[in-house]
Parts: sequence; C-alpha cells; structure tokens
Amino acid sequence: MYGRSSLYRTGSFRVENVGQNVLALIGNLCFSLFVLGVLIFTLLATTYEPEDPMFNTSRKITKFLTSESNATFTKDNTNVRTGEDFMPSHETAYGNFINVSDVDLGEIRMDVNGEEVPEFDCKAEMGKPIDCRDPEVFHLMMTAAIERFKDIHFYKFGKAVRGMNDSSCHMAWRYRPNEGKATGFYKDYREFVVHRSDDCKLSVVGIGGYHSGWNARKRKKNQKGGFEKKRGEGDQQGSVVPIFGENVNDTLPVVESEESFSRGKYLFYSGGGDRCKSMDHYLWSFMCALGEAQYLNRTLVMDMSLCLSSIYTASGLDEEGRDFRFYFDFEHLKESASVLDQGQFWEDWNKWHKRNRLGLHLVEDYRITPKKLAGVKDSLVMRKFGSVEPDNYWYRVCEGDTESVVQRPWHLIWKSKRLMDIVTTITTKLNWDFDSVHVVRGEKARDRDRWPNLASDTSPEALVSTLQDKIDYGRNLYIATDEPDTTFFDPLKDRFKSHFLDDYRDLWDENSEWYSETTKLNHGVPVEFDGYMKASVDTEIFLRGKRQIETFNDLTKDCKDGVNTCSSAS
Repeated sequence: MYGRSSLYRTGSFRVENVGQNVLALIGNLCFSLFVLGVLIFTLLATTYEPEDPMFNTSRKITKFLTSESNATFTKDNTNVRTGEDFMPSHETAYGNFINVSDVDLGEIRMDVNGEEVPEFDCKAEMGKPIDCRDPEVFHLMMTAAIERFKDIHFYKFGKAVRGMNDSSCHMAWRYRPNEGKATGFYKDYREFVVHRSDDCKLSVVGIGGYHSGWNARKRKKNQKGGFEKKRGEGDQQGSVVPIFGENVNDTLPVVESEESFSRGKYLFYSGGGDRCKSMDHYLWSFMCALGEAQYLNRTLVMDMSLCLSSIYTASGLDEEGRDFRFYFDFEHLKESASVLDQGQFWEDWNKWHKRNRLGLHLVEDYRITPKKLAGVKDSLVMRKFGSVEPDNYWYRVCEGDTESVVQRPWHLIWKSKRLMDIVTTITTKLNWDFDSVHVVRGEKARDRDRWPNLASDTSPEALVSTLQDKIDYGRNLYIATDEPDTTFFDPLKDRFKSHFLDDYRDLWDENSEWYSETTKLNHGVPVEFDGYMKASVDTEIFLRGKRQIETFNDLTKDCKDGVNTCSSAS
C-alpha cells in the first residue's frame, strides 16, 4: 500500500497529469518532424539543379548551350542556342489568333467606323481601280488569307495598300505556325489580285508568293543615336519576342556628341585566346563580357569583326573578318543593351579623352572580380588578356564566386534575322506542313569503332524501312544532313517528297536579298554562305517540322558520342 500511494503522489505519474503528458509528447513529436522536414527541404534545395540556365554552373550551362532539345545536333555540326530558344513557344503578343468568323461580314458593307454604307450604283463602279482601303476589300483579303493558309495562326493584319496595278492590293500580317517548335512571330506581306464581277461582287482570284506584297513592307529609318533604347513588341507579360520578316536595321550606333561621350562609362576586353574558336566558345566568352558591362552599368565596346573557326569554312582554315551581324541580330542587341563598335569608340576616344580628362583603368589579371571594379570612376575600364591559354579566355572573369554575381544576358542575343528569313522562306514554301529528319553520316559513319551501326542504319534502304513506320506516305520530308551528295537519298523519293537545303540555293546566291545585304555590310565584298550559316539554317528548319526524327534517338541504336556513352548522353 505504501508503494502504491507513493506512486500516486509523484508528479509525473499523477492521474490528473496524464492528459498533459500526452499532449506534451505529441507536441515534441510534431516539433521533431518539423525539424526533420526542414532539414530534408534544405538538403534538397542545396542539391537541386534547376533547368533555368542562369542558375547553373559554368560546366552545366556550357553543356546546355551546346546541346539541342533533340539528341542529334551537337556543337560540331550545328549552331548554339541563343536567347529566343529560352522562350516558351506558346508566348503570344496579341492574345487569341484571328479566324474567319472574326472578319467575315457577309453581304453588309461597313465603313471604317463600323457604320453600314448606303447602296451605291454598281454600273458607276465598273472600270474603276480596286480601292484597297475599302473595308470590304480588307475583310475579303483577310478571309482569303485565313482560308488559304490553314497551317498558320494569324495574330495581326496590317492595312491593305495599292499594289502593282488597278486590281492588285498588298497586305502584311503577323503569324505563327500551328505546330512545330518555333519561337517568335513571323511577318509576311503578299500581293492579292481582286476581281470585280458584273454585279460588283468582289473576290480574291490570286495570292502571290512569300513577300510578294512589297508595298506593304514596313520602311524603317536609320537610327543615329548609339545609346537610345526602344522597347520591342512583347507578350502579355512584357518580354520581347523576335519578329522575323521585318526590315533589318543593324547600322552601327554612333555617339551623338562630345558631351554624351564624355559622360559615358565604358568596358573593353582586349586580346585573349578566344579568337578563332568555335562559335559556342566565342558566345560563352562574349556573354561574360556583356554580363560584366551590365553589372558595372557600362557600355560594352565590342569588336564587330569575328574570326570564323576552320570547322565552319570551305577552306579548312580559320578566316578573319566575319561580321558579327552575319550570324547574330545586332539590331536587337543595340536596342536592348548599351554597346558600341570599337572602331567608332577609339575614334571618339582619341578626339576627346585628353580634352575632357577621361581616365583609363587597366586590369591585367582576370582574377580581379567585377565586384572590385564596381567603384572605379574612370571612364574606361580595359581588361587586357595575355597569351597563355586557357588563362587568357574571357570567360575566366565570370568563373568562381563571380558566377553568382554576373549573369550572362542570353535574352539579348538572337540569331541573325537575315538567316532566319531564309528559314522562314523555305518553311513557307513548304506551307509549314512538313516532317523533318536529321541524318548524321560523314566522319562518324566512317568510324566503325565508335559508331558500328551508323553507316548501315542510315543507308537509303534502312531509312526507307524506318521512316515508313514514322512518316505518312506522300508527306513533305525535309532532310537535314551532313551527307554532301543528296542523290544518296534518291530511294526515299518513291515514298516521300524529299527536300534539302541545297534545293534553295537561290536564297543566298548572287541574285538574292541575303547576298545583296551582306555584301553591303561587308563593304562591297561578297560573303560566303559558310558552314556555320548552313548548319544554323538546317537546324532551324528541322525544328519547325511537325514530326522530327533524330539520328541517335530514332534511326540507330548507336550512342551520339560513341560506344558505351548512351547512359551519359543528355
């Protein structure tokens, strides 16, 4: 009895305390679970590697930039990814697309204010030129375009203007393909032939080819200022998206006055071992310089003349003197960032730096971080790189702790609109209704040790056998390939309507708009349509196919990087 009474008297075993003890135990358990959850979340957060390239290490971003969404294209045979590739393909600038029900007004004639137009004398209209500004004509042309081009979505129509004669009207529109991996908007302007019948009924009897409506083409004035920014057209969230098919205005920016030059702050990278390297190497370094310039709030002084690596040239040698604008959209860059050509900069610097006492801060060690340069007051910060590789690569500036401070602004670099216009022309000629296949052969097919099955798996007989189960009979099939002799693929013609890049050589020959514009950029010297350009265009057309067949994913079991590398391939 004594022992039992003493147990009842101890505080922790009193009956009246049992409920409190249970609640305390549950509380402690919940708190322990909470702490454990926090630890697990922290561990996951520190080890998680997101898809956003801006949060990845330099090794991972390099891998990201030099690999495409398909497993076929690699840095040795295609172009690197640029800013527009980071955009979701579903982004739109105008909301819902336009369909026939939005523009078909039936028999009612409306004026520009939406008011019904009174009856008119039909006989008086006979013999008169077609009034392209008439809302009825405008709506008729829109309806005809939507009904004719069923594989694209229309987002905006421009005003109709007079064409080449009394029965011709020109009209422009912006659109996107219904299917395919395409970013940005495309612009087309075409000629419409409008016929008036004896009862004055109007009808569209003909629509011209791609970009046939020249009078509807937007004319741009040259910009004089080097530091003016203008907002591009964006989606509903405000991000800028590329528009292909516009006139290109990529004239070099200039400084308006001595006063504005003297107020400016500049960053210049001099020398280094990045020259004549592959294009992905060049971009990785250039974007580091551009990122630092933005971090320091300075204008980047850039060299517009590139050295094209031998891997892209017909001569097999490195070739100097290639203009930046041949490959990338300088118009978008100069309107989105503060950049200046080094030729213009040094001309102005030599004229004005002494008179205005403009200082120069020289940096000869890449380990001096952008953070340490943030307080520099001198007008020009010049990073000078030595001759010892790889310590003289520009991208070394952005390594280490700087990665979390200086972010490469990939959204500022888009592919050349001139090259993209070639892509658009070819896909338009195919009515945006085609499938695509990439066939890798060349040196890889000859290396049986690393790719034992590639040659046989990409033979014409094997291709016919494989593709007949993947592509419908009679479809337009675009073949992107490094095989120089396209007659190799002749057996496919019995089943598909095959197309190759070389089928469209007229788009860059001496009579083309591309040839004329690049020659003008190159001071009257004709420009070679080089291997990088061809790979860029080939890749972009491939990515616009409705069905895309890859070499290493679909045509062969060989690994992209050779035997026993499939598990590590991305």
